[in-house]
Amino acid sequence: MSDTDLIKLYSARILALAADIPRHGHLEDPDASVKRRAPLCGSTVTVDIKTKDGRVSDYAADVKACALGQAAASVVGSNIVGCDAAQITAARDALKDMLKNDGPVPDAPFDGLEVLQPAKDYKNRHASILLTLEASVEALEAISAKTSCA
Repeated sequence: MSDTDLIKLYSARILALAADIPRHGHLEDPDASVKRRAPLCGSTVTVDIKTKDGRVSDYAADVKACALGQAAASVVGSNIVGCDAAQITAARDALKDMLKNDGPVPDAPFDGLEVLQPAKDYKNRHASILLTLEASVEALEAISAKTSCA
């Protein structure tokens, strides 16, 4: 990777997002908590979610990832409260498609993930970028499974 590529990949916007992750930490009594790890780089994200009426009512994430994973977590943390499982799953799928297949940017409210488009050429970074949304989808699936059995 050349210096120019690194500058493009780690833009000022990505670094600003990484430095200011909203809702960082843990919830006291989440409906679900999921930890995901990217095996290639070792990045980890633990997501805590509470829901009410099928929507995320509270959220926190403990993020130990590269700047790209942190930037993704920042965008997610800024926008996830109020979303339902379908919106979050669609955002995860769109982000994956954007990175792997040069697909379109995820729809609002997750359109801020557009900042990560330069990472599409760096496959070794994709897992870290996807961690927060993957953990969020898994947490919502766990909550759904609990409530359908109740």
